[in-house]
Amino acid sequence: MTHIKAFAAMETGGALEPYEYDPGPIKHSDVEISVTACGLCHSDLSMIDNDWRMSQYPLIAGHEAIGVITEIGAGVTHLKVGQTVGVGWNSQSCMHCSPCLSGRQQRCRELVLTIAGYGGFADRIRVQDIWAVPLPEGMDEKAAGPLFCGGITVFAPFLDFDIKPTDRVGIIGIGGLGHLAVQFARAWGCEVTAFTTSMDKEAELKELGAHKVVNTKDEDALKALRGSFDCIISTVNVSLPWDKYMASLAPEGRLITVGAVDVPMAIPAFSMIAGQKSVGGSDTGSPDVVAKMLEFCVRHDIKPMVDYFPMTEINEAIKYLKEGKARYRVVLTN
Repeated sequence: MTHIKAFAAMETGGALEPYEYDPGPIKHSDVEISVTACGLCHSDLSMIDNDWRMSQYPLIAGHEAIGVITEIGAGVTHLKVGQTVGVGWNSQSCMHCSPCLSGRQQRCRELVLTIAGYGGFADRIRVQDIWAVPLPEGMDEKAAGPLFCGGITVFAPFLDFDIKPTDRVGIIGIGGLGHLAVQFARAWGCEVTAFTTSMDKEAELKELGAHKVVNTKDEDALKALRGSFDCIISTVNVSLPWDKYMASLAPEGRLITVGAVDVPMAIPAFSMIAGQKSVGGSDTGSPDVVAKMLEFCVRHDIKPMVDYFPMTEINEAIKYLKEGKARYRVVLTN
């Protein structure tokens, strides 16, 4: 068995360095994938910098990997060598806890995160077979990686919270997540409003599917939307005037956050009591939901907007992402 060659952070916030490890014999239910492309996400930066206080070094991040299966374990029957698959946030689940048995494997009590150990910034990666999701025919393999994190993060709420085609949906933050959320909401049939601080994006956002674009710095514009939305999906990781967004919800409306805001969200109780409004969060999705999302993307020609770097230039790509230059996702190619 040859060693897997990767790029690893050896210490908190350190530049990524070439690193090799021996994966050992392949496990019964695992597959090995030759990585052709892997997305670079802000979550990778958070892990490299240990922002979430859970990183262990050496750390091989990367959780939006696309590649070709090169080896399968003895118990793998539904995948085959040569098949193109993608791997996202998760790489292993126990398959016997209640969430696993009910088809919500992303909430497994023993979940292994791809990003937390032996991730996709490498020439190969090993994962449990259910988390290697085949790409549907007609999907752009090179650009597909971001769908396995950014894509599923904003697609899952449409199923989990029963968002309807007749709903009026607001999307806060038009970046790596938001530009996909706008496309999903429009294809779902919703009336879509994009909230952004960058009004230079207006024409682009309307091309992506937004019916309306609102400047989040314009307090009068926010007031004018009072009682408008059935659902608002927030993709930002900073604190906002949440009371104003709660006021813009219609009765029984819901504010869903998928952005990892690292301070408590100040939600006044009366903003929920009046009109029975609610606040919720959303994680990623099960392998089945990921597969449904991929089919939906092909059907409606939904694609992430991507800037490409060779995997060997990973540190340059990290600098590019940190400087806010990505519009809107970064993908590393082997």
